[in-house]
Amino acid sequence: MAGCAATHQSKVGQSTADASQGRLQDAIIKVDGQLQGGKADDVLLNLEKGELLRIASNYGDSMAAFEIADNAVKQWEEQARGLVTEAASQVGATLLGDGTRDYEVQDYEKVMLTTVMALNRLSQGDLDTARIDIKRTHEREAIIAEFRAKQTEEAEAKAKEKGAQVKTAELQGYPTETLNDPEVLGLKNGYQNALSHYLSGFVYEALNEPSLAAPGYRQAIQLRPGSTVLEAGLEGLDQRRGQQRKNGATDVLFVIESGNAPARESKKFMLPVPTPQGLITVGMSYPVINAVSDAPSVERIAVGDTMLDTGLVADFNVMARRALKDDLPGMQARATVRMIVKAGAQVVLYKEGGMLAGLLGSVAAAVTEPPADDRMWRTLPGRVYVARTFLPPGDYNVSLPGVPGAAQKISVGGRHMIVPLRTFASVTYFGEPGRFGDLAAPQPEDKRGPGKRRPAPKSASLN
Repeated sequence: MAGCAATHQSKVGQSTADASQGRLQDAIIKVDGQLQGGKADDVLLNLEKGELLRIASNYGDSMAAFEIADNAVKQWEEQARGLVTEAASQVGATLLGDGTRDYEVQDYEKVMLTTVMALNRLSQGDLDTARIDIKRTHEREAIIAEFRAKQTEEAEAKAKEKGAQVKTAELQGYPTETLNDPEVLGLKNGYQNALSHYLSGFVYEALNEPSLAAPGYRQAIQLRPGSTVLEAGLEGLDQRRGQQRKNGATDVLFVIESGNAPARESKKFMLPVPTPQGLITVGMSYPVINAVSDAPSVERIAVGDTMLDTGLVADFNVMARRALKDDLPGMQARATVRMIVKAGAQVVLYKEGGMLAGLLGSVAAAVTEPPADDRMWRTLPGRVYVARTFLPPGDYNVSLPGVPGAAQKISVGGRHMIVPLRTFASVTYFGEPGRFGDLAAPQPEDKRGPGKRRPAPKSASLN
C-alpha cells in the first residue's frame, strides 16, 4: 500500500542528527547505505550525500553526487523550456498521492544546488568554473519564473473540470499561520535567495568584472533589504580595489551556514468535497512545516582580535514554507480530484449497500489515503549568514561567539578569499578556504607633503 512507503525523514533523519552532533562520517555512511540496491541515481539522496560531503570538505565526491542531481534538474529545465507535459506522473499523483511522483527538486533547492556547486569550486580554488555555476543559477531562476505559474494554473483548471474549487482556508485545522506569517509573505518569491546573488557579486568582483558584480550585490539587497552587510557590498565596490592596493590586505568573505533545513510532517485534515449528492467531508493528508527553526542564530564572528557583524542572506525554514504555500494549491487540486473519485464510490456504496457498506467504504478510503509527501533537501542549512572584511595576510583564530567549539586557525592570503563554516548547536565544521589572485605589496605612503614635486628620474649613463 502507498501509505506504507518509507518517509524521507525515516531515511535521513538519523543522518541529520549525527551531523549536528559531530558524527559526520556516520551521517555520510548512513546516507550512502540508502543509495545501495539500485538507488544510486536517487536525486534527493544524492543531494543529501553531496551536502554532507561538502561539510566534510570532500569536494570531489560532493560534486559527483551533486552532478547526479543536477542532471535531473537539467532534464526538468528542458521540459520547462519546451513546455513538455508531466501527464503520466501527474495522473499517478492524482490517483495515488504526491509521494508517488518522481521527486522534483524544489525551486529554491534548484537554485541552491548550483550555488553550493559554486561554493565547492571556490573552496577548490576554481574561480572560473564557479563563474559558470553562477551564470547557470541566473538562467535557472529565469526558467523557474516563467514556468511555475503555468503549472499551478493547469492543475487548478483540471480540478475545476471535476467541479472542485478549493481554498487553503477550507482545510479544517490546517495551521495557515505558518504559511501566512510576515516573514513568508515578505519574500519576493519562493526560489531566490540573497546568498546566491551576493556570491555572484563576490565572484565577478574577484574576476575584476565590476559591471557584472554590481547587479549581484543590488539583487541581494532587494531580496534582503535593510542589511548593512549587503549594502556595504554594493557601496564599497568602486573603492575596494584602490583600498586594497593601498593597504595590501586580503578581501575575505565568511559564509556561515547554520543548522539544517526543516522537515515536512504529514498530517490529516478534513476537506469538504462536492458530489452530486452534496458535500462530503473527507480526511486528506497534507504536509506541515514547523515555523520554529533549530538553526543557531549567528550575529557576529570573531576573527583574531576583530569582531565582525554578520548579515542574514538566506532562511530556508521561511523559504520552505513559502514553497509549500505556493505548491499547496496544486496539491489541493490533485487531492480534491482524488477525493471526488473516492467520494463518488462512497455514494454508490451508500445507494447499493446501505449505510454499513458506505461506512466500510469510508474507512477503506481513509486507510488507502497515503501520507503527504515529506521529501525535502534536509541537509541544506537552516540559515546562511555572511561577513566580510579586509585582513592583512597572516594567521588568525576564528570562532563564533556563543557557539560551542574551539577556535580554528586560518591562514589569510591572496587578493580575495572565501571561508566556509557550518555550525550546529554543539559543533562547528570549517571548510577549506579558497584563495584567488596575488596580493600586490602595499604602496608606500607619499610623505612629501603638498606642493613638493617628485624629482625627475636620472638618465642611465651609457659610459
